[in-house]
Order: sequence, then structure tokens, then C-alpha cells
Amino acid sequence: MKISEILKGDFIIPDLAAREKIGVIEELTRFLKNNGTIEDREALTQALMEREKLGSTGIGECVAIPHAKSQEIGQILVLFARSTTGVDFDSLDQKPVHFVCLVIAPTASTGHHLKALARISRLLKSESLREEILKATDASAIHAAILEEDSKFI
Repeated sequence: MKISEILKGDFIIPDLAAREKIGVIEELTRFLKNNGTIEDREALTQALMEREKLGSTGIGECVAIPHAKSQEIGQILVLFARSTTGVDFDSLDQKPVHFVCLVIAPTASTGHHLKALARISRLLKSESLREEILKATDASAIHAAILEEDSKFI
């Protein structure tokens, strides 16, 4: 699975306004509601927060990958957001999160969302990619950097 299949250029938030986990989750679900991707923002927010109760999706190295399933979508979608100042996300390494990659999968999805999570995690392990995303001036530059890094993997 290539990132270009699940991350579209208009699904990038170049500067998150929120500064803590619940605010980030709400900002991301508001984005999806406002662009017509989902109708029930509250249900998705709740599903994401229920997942966070199992353990933080702040995986370290300034990265969080919150994820949930939704009956409102027919295929996996990814929404990427950057925080230049950093967000308190209860990350495993206790560091602020600068890169949030939301993954929403259809309710009936079995293994595809796990492949997406693994691909995103592997991609964002690249320190040079994280640095390039922080330096990017807009959503288009962030999207291009992610796709360029993804093209290096089979």
C-alpha cells in the first residue's frame, strides 16, 4: 500500500491550532465534518478517544497516529497534521508531538488499516522527513515530502 493511495493533498493541515490531545482529535474530526467526509463527528471523536484509553497513539519521535474505524467511510483515509510548536499527546517518550497522522478505516476493514498504520509508522521514522515537514511552508510541500519519502519504499 502506497501512501499516495490513502493521503490526498487536500487532507493536510499545515498548522494545528490545538495544543493538547483532545483538542487535536476534535480539530481533526471537525476538518472531516466540514469537508463532508463524515456526518457524525461526535461518534468518530468518541471512537478515537476510546482507542486512546487503551494506550496513547503518540508513538514517540514526535509522532502520533490516532486511529479508529467508522461505518461512514468506504475506504481507508488518512489526514495528516503538523504542529510547529508541539502538542501534549501523552506520547510514549513524553515528548511533544509535531506530526499527527489520523487513520480512519471502514468498520468492516480487517488487515488493510494495519498495513496503513505500519507504513505510516515506518515512513515517519525518517528523521530527515520529519525535519523536511517541519521546514515546509505549506500543505503542498508537506504532501510532496511525504510522497517523495514513500517512493523510496517498495
